[in-house]
This record gives sequence, C-alpha cells and structure tokens, in this order.
Amino acid sequence: MSPAGAPGNRPSVLVKELHERDRRRMQKHFIALEDSDRLLRFGTVLPDSQVAAYVDRIDFARDTVYGVYNQLFKLVAVGHLAFAPKEATPEKNGVTTKDQVAEFGVSVARPVRGTGIGSKLFERAAIHCRNNDVDTLYMHCLSSNQTMMHIAKKAGMEIQRDYGEADAYLKLLPPNPTSMLQEAYEEQVAAIDYTIKANTRAAVKWLGRLPGRK
Repeated sequence: MSPAGAPGNRPSVLVKELHERDRRRMQKHFIALEDSDRLLRFGTVLPDSQVAAYVDRIDFARDTVYGVYNQLFKLVAVGHLAFAPKEATPEKNGVTTKDQVAEFGVSVARPVRGTGIGSKLFERAAIHCRNNDVDTLYMHCLSSNQTMMHIAKKAGMEIQRDYGEADAYLKLLPPNPTSMLQEAYEEQVAAIDYTIKANTRAAVKWLGRLPGRK
C-alpha cells in the first residue's frame, strides 16, 4: 500500500466517502453499466429495477461506500465495502479472529478504466478496514473478471478459484498513527475537491437558467 500522502503529494485519484446525498448518482452510475459490466460486478445481469433496489438497500450506517467524481461532477466509480459479523459467514472464520469481516465490490465506468481508479478504491477500503479493527478484506467475483483479478493480485491477495468464481482475501496489518493520518488526509482532500466540483456544477446550472443564455 502506498505511503501516507502529504500536503505536497496530492493523490492523483481522489476517493471520497459517499453518503445518502450521493444515492441518486450511485443509481445513475450502476444503471449506466452495460450488461457485460453488470455481470462482472454483480455475478449476474441484473435488470434496472434490481440495480435500483440494490442501491436503495445500501445501509450507509453499517457499510462504507466510496466514489470517484470526474471534473463534471459525474460519479465514475463506486466501491462498496460491506461489513458483517463473523458469525454470519462461518466459512471465513478460519482466517480471522476479529468480530467483523468485510467484503469489497467495485465498478468503474468504461471511459476511465485503466487509470488506477479501481486499485485506489481498494486501497481506501483496505486502510479503512485496517483502522477499524478488521484484519481481513474479501473480494468475491467471477474468475473471468480480469479487472478484479488484477486488483487482487496487485494487492497480494490470496485467491481461491472454484466453478468459475473466485474468492480472494487480504490480511491487513494493525492500525498505526501513519495509517490513521493517511485515511484522514485523503478524505479531507477528496472532500474539498468534492465541494469545489459540486459548487462549480451548481453555478453552471444557475448560469444556464439566466435569461438570454442557451
């Protein structure tokens, strides 16, 4: 994992924690995914209604969701970090002694793939787990999902394949002051960037409503 950012070393991909106010843009992001992308993200080609239901069910108080916004304030990537009690997933008990397990899923819009966004979302998810006493991060996907396999291998995750599907997990180090500072700094920078983009988008829309402007 990359070292902590510093004021003179602004991260190139800004990952912002998402909240209730972002739910509508999350739905637009997932609905825009093509069938092949939905298959890789969800393991099946979900219709729009089920995609919308998935977004509606996300519990921001329990899970952590991250996003990347482009310069036009469009959500181009989403990472969903879902938490569950260890007892709810007995098949994973052998690799963790902590009370919770976490599973990560990610989707990146086609135009911005290959820019490191998926890996950066994974890094944010991993450091959040590390700082919240979760020592094992899981990913489950189709074995044909080359993007997720690349992210898993790059992170040094253990990968197990079975019947066309793959389970990968990464053991995380305990938190330390550097990891806590890194997460706080990256969120602060992303929050500032988010506010600037949101305000710019609002200003453009307001100017567009002025008389005489087309």
